[in-house]
Amino acid sequence: METLFSLFSYQFFQNAMITALLTSLLAAMIGTYIVGRKIVFISGGITHASFGGIGMAYYLGVNPFLGAVIFAVTTALGIEWISTRGKVREDSAIAIVWSLGMALGIIFVFLTPGYTPNLMSFLFGSILSVGRLDIWILMVVLLVTVLFFVVFFRPVVFTAFDPEFARTKGLPVGFIRNVMAVLIALAIVLSIRTMGIILVLSLFTIPQNTAMLISGRFKNIIFGSAFFGVLGSVVGLLVASVLDIPGSAAVIFILTLQFLLLKGLMLLKSQKRN
Repeated sequence: METLFSLFSYQFFQNAMITALLTSLLAAMIGTYIVGRKIVFISGGITHASFGGIGMAYYLGVNPFLGAVIFAVTTALGIEWISTRGKVREDSAIAIVWSLGMALGIIFVFLTPGYTPNLMSFLFGSILSVGRLDIWILMVVLLVTVLFFVVFFRPVVFTAFDPEFARTKGLPVGFIRNVMAVLIALAIVLSIRTMGIILVLSLFTIPQNTAMLISGRFKNIIFGSAFFGVLGSVVGLLVASVLDIPGSAAVIFILTLQFLLLKGLMLLKSQKRN
């Protein structure tokens, strides 16, 4: 136990813990919107499409996360445009950009002169290597997201569940969806740092579905998923440190375990009533 608490004396572990907490809070809001709109795979689509930006950035010799941000934002807005004006189903639009982004990423990585870069940190996350700058950027995006949800909470809820009704009420559905698309893209790219491309989809869906076992209200889901996300991240990082396993995988395992345990308890409770 003493060894476990001694981890908090290390700067890299403090950074990892702060990042996990901030990412969980950000994912709680963004993920609830994604689940509410039933576009869960948009996070996977944007994540994998951003790989194209990472590959292109390596090829051009610039920061790979800058390329990921540009590609992710462009992809998110592109999905909105294709699904609303391009007369293409949203799931089809996601599949198109998902495949295109991965293909471009692979092409540019292998076209990069010199050596093939190590992509493991992008694929599986590297939360222990997060620096102060990453934390500040994450805090700014979190603050912007919180402010947007506070100011436009009702339009966000109506847009997520019933955009046609929102239009009849005169709400700026197009504006809300485009801003949310940008916030989704930024949240996903920042989460790649912690969860990696392979696992980031889980961060925006598992805590939300766990919270939905308790309540179906949008606001309650946000607070519930924030609680389960923070708890899962903290426990996951501690478990990863004790067992010497990847932090991202441990966090996702704990988040999934939370869902299964709560689901099991609710089933047992339901059976007792019957």
